[in-house]
Amino acid sequence: MSQQSASRYLPEDLDRALLVGRVWRAAPHEGPAIVAIRQGEIIDLSRHIETMADLLEHPDAATLVASADGESLGRVETLIENSLAEPAKAPYLLAPCDVQAIKACGVTFAVSMLERVIEEQAGGDATRASELRQELQGLIGTDLSLIKPGSDEAMTLKAELQARGGWSQYMEVGIGPDAEVFTKSQPLSAVGFGQRVGLHPASKWNNPEPEIVLAVDGQGQARGATLGNDVNLRDIEGRSALLLGKAKDNNASCSVGPFIRLFDEHFTIDTVRQAHVTLRIDGEDDGFLLEDGSDMRQISRDPLDLVAQTHGAHHQYPDGFMLFLGTMFSPILDRDGEGQGFTHHIGDTVTIATPALGALVNRVDRSDQLPPWTFGIRQLYRHLAQRKAAE
Repeated sequence: MSQQSASRYLPEDLDRALLVGRVWRAAPHEGPAIVAIRQGEIIDLSRHIETMADLLEHPDAATLVASADGESLGRVETLIENSLAEPAKAPYLLAPCDVQAIKACGVTFAVSMLERVIEEQAGGDATRASELRQELQGLIGTDLSLIKPGSDEAMTLKAELQARGGWSQYMEVGIGPDAEVFTKSQPLSAVGFGQRVGLHPASKWNNPEPEIVLAVDGQGQARGATLGNDVNLRDIEGRSALLLGKAKDNNASCSVGPFIRLFDEHFTIDTVRQAHVTLRIDGEDDGFLLEDGSDMRQISRDPLDLVAQTHGAHHQYPDGFMLFLGTMFSPILDRDGEGQGFTHHIGDTVTIATPALGALVNRVDRSDQLPPWTFGIRQLYRHLAQRKAAE
């Protein structure tokens, strides 16, 4: 792959970006390795750092990433090409997180909140979505994006909607004082750039959820960010919010990558707050194309408030956590028939991008048809011990 072709998957200011990731490398040290991208070269940092959680805790992570010695694994262009190949060829990208918990925030944008309410009232039936959307917009009668969660105005609207029979548990977390924070996936279960994402075979109404994901250390400090796809099964969660685990946590249902970009003077939490995230879906079997964009400035809750609602005196994460910040995307463009809205087809290619972080690309498949998840924490420990013994 040429440098120009690879550039569309990488930050626009690659030369000054502090990028770290995980790759699967071949023998003699077959398995995952922590890497940095430096002047377009992949540098294996394994002799200095064992896990991504360790790197995010490092007191001088920026210097380590920028200048620590390590084996070169080649050019980033080759890494991108290897990761997009099917099957992938070593070295190829893995999700950049490892032993961290993977948490996600829901209903943080007004548009996505409305769609969650529609799912709930439709009971998972996609054919009712269009009619319900019109009814709810008429009932609410206000721009929910202008309402601060937990404010007096929000509580007044809540009382009005309750009186009119229009209140929902999704509105509670959308404009109430407490954010929805749930466990998206298990440590080491996320897939990375180029790998296939999975849909539960029972789902007939689903969509990608493109999001920015914060990388947070064990002290609750946001140390960087990346991109994520919080694959969403609208029909299953729509049947009951108590099915959230079945809707969200399945084989390959969480994608993160391509790299974590560490915060520094060029990339800060304010960059995240101002980010514009794009989504593109390319249908393999029907030529379907969907392109859209979302503005992080429309988020209802500040990213650091979401971190504080996840980590604090009430709950600690000693190995750190990855935090999906939520999405405003709930594609409603009709695909398979009038009024049926959007749902994935097997083979769809999903591209999530923002200039400061690059692009996350995955193809869609079924969770039960993808390779099972077998590389867990005990396997990671065995790999690290074997590598240390060999050095």
